[in-house]
Amino acid sequence: METQKILVTGGAGFIGTNLVNELKKRGHEVLAIDLLHNERDNYTRADVTNYRQIERIFDENESFDYVYHLAAEYGRWNGEDYYENLWKTNVIGTKHIIRLQEKLKFPMIFFSSAEVYGDYTGEMKEDVMINNPIKDTYQMNDYAITKWAGELMCMNSATMFGTETVRVRPVNCYGPHEEYSPYKGFIPIFIYKALNNQGYDVYEGHKRIIDYVGDTARTFSNIVDNFKPGEVYNVGSKQEWEKDIREYSDIVLDAVGMDDSLVSYHEAEPFTTKIKTIDFSKAIKDLKHDPKVSPEEGIKKTVEWMKSYYKID
Repeated sequence: METQKILVTGGAGFIGTNLVNELKKRGHEVLAIDLLHNERDNYTRADVTNYRQIERIFDENESFDYVYHLAAEYGRWNGEDYYENLWKTNVIGTKHIIRLQEKLKFPMIFFSSAEVYGDYTGEMKEDVMINNPIKDTYQMNDYAITKWAGELMCMNSATMFGTETVRVRPVNCYGPHEEYSPYKGFIPIFIYKALNNQGYDVYEGHKRIIDYVGDTARTFSNIVDNFKPGEVYNVGSKQEWEKDIREYSDIVLDAVGMDDSLVSYHEAEPFTTKIKTIDFSKAIKDLKHDPKVSPEEGIKKTVEWMKSYYKID
């Protein structure tokens, strides 16, 4: 495998950290950038919302063979409470990267989200967004809207300036290196709360696929081996592993070793899709996507990581 020089924006984030580790393991030369200073090797602080800071990264490096653009504000409720940060990072920040891409012509992998499918009730294939009217794929929160705006900007740039981008739509990724916050996905919230003997809410009637980050990082790393400009891929776990949110809660409680006495159960959450059926066949075909870690195994690994990270016995 040929060594590539790769830039990862958002490289100190949850998925970014796992992706950087996987790319380095394969022998690639990787530079990670993110919002804050830290002591990691091959890391530089840079905020994608500030064009000068991003431009400086490219000025100080001869060139990058690929750029993975992960830097983003994540999550539905985070996007409501901190919408200024959401729109600046996810839209303006992405536009900055695209402007540099138009100038320097590097191939890019843009990280969108399966949230772009909104309340679509059919099977979520990659072409749903093109073949259906907006009312059928109504994005139900600002986070989803910004991610779809990012995709549209990538496609427009490809048409107008000939840029080459692959878009990916992760699905409920979870696992080690994801720190707790109340704005994270339900798996890290359940685990953190359970480990700290705190109550949490479970909304029944919602079925979801969760995708272990180790599986995801391998698939994303494969893109540089079969880069197809203009393609878009759903990347998630196996559809047959889909479970109700309550079932995931039960798996977490079992892994932590506690009962559900602190859990509050509620009816289905409003304005949230109840069941998502997602097609991963393109990623399987083009990117050798092959999820191996079951929810039970992945949650157990994530519990152990959180115990170590937060020093919980």
